[in-house]
Amino acid sequence: MTTGHGVGPADAAGGPARHLPVMLREVLAHLAPKDAGHYVDGTFGAGGYTSAILGAADCRVLAIDRDPTAIAAGQTLVEASGRRLLLVHDRFSRLDEIAAEQDFLPLDGVVLDIGVSSMQLDEADRGFSFRRDGPLDMRMGGDGLSAADLCATLDDVRLAHIIWTFGEERHSRAIAKAIVKAREEAPITRTAQLAEIVSRVVWAKPGEMHPATRTFQALRIAVNEELSELVEALAAAERALRPGGRLVVVTFHSLEDRIVKTFLSHRAKAPSASRHQPQAEGPEPSFRLVAKGAVEPGPDEVAGNPRSRSAKLRAAERTDAPAHPGGDLMGLLPPPSPQRHRRRR
Repeated sequence: MTTGHGVGPADAAGGPARHLPVMLREVLAHLAPKDAGHYVDGTFGAGGYTSAILGAADCRVLAIDRDPTAIAAGQTLVEASGRRLLLVHDRFSRLDEIAAEQDFLPLDGVVLDIGVSSMQLDEADRGFSFRRDGPLDMRMGGDGLSAADLCATLDDVRLAHIIWTFGEERHSRAIAKAIVKAREEAPITRTAQLAEIVSRVVWAKPGEMHPATRTFQALRIAVNEELSELVEALAAAERALRPGGRLVVVTFHSLEDRIVKTFLSHRAKAPSASRHQPQAEGPEPSFRLVAKGAVEPGPDEVAGNPRSRSAKLRAAERTDAPAHPGGDLMGLLPPPSPQRHRRRR
């Protein structure tokens, strides 16, 4: 996953954008970089957060991105950092393993900016945007199944599940049936094709988002396994942070924010006790909430960068308690895709 940098779901096909790191002031305030610290930017993107962290303290940054184009573009910053920046092409769900491989543990801070970057949206060949015709791809790392593969192979039940679960699209069933019907006539291989199919089913009112916005978001999340990557990254940060280390996460839509909120609330909650069982049971809190609730961008930032308007920041500080067992993490994810029921003969 690469950095969102101001891209919310409603803007998933907007015009060319300046690559502005969203809520940069708030991110630095909650991350609180210090000299000699070790920080991970799990979503390097255009390097906005990384540059700011390196400028805020005499520290080191391990930056990760699964997009090879972001890694290539970041080499200039690596050279200019005086060896204070390590740039790694990988998934941020492995951030603790990557940090161990680079002899970078323990960490003083982790920042994650979740979503698709404006750079990716602006490149038609990446297939993220429905306003720029290009291959229906959407793969951040260039590997695995593409969005075109999903549209070509999944039945209408599974497609509807993806579009409803990851896009929160109330017309998911109609869209899925339209996709299956359209592919019988011709393969769906272009973004413009899919956008037109959805637009024939979903009617947008003036001033509302494009009808294909939620469908494109859903397919992108499914293609890149974004929600499971996020869950694993949160647990990896819990394992890698030293006591007092900070975790700062910026999200751009409710699915992701709900996961981060639930994870941090659970990890910051003290074990329960009662008069019948005065001895509290369960692991001790592994995080202390730094931001009470979600921090949102100010009106000046939204006016200057409309793509920031859906952003929410949550932050927590690592305690000295051990990391929680990971068995409860799957409860943070939506239910798996249903199987089509076969009729009995």
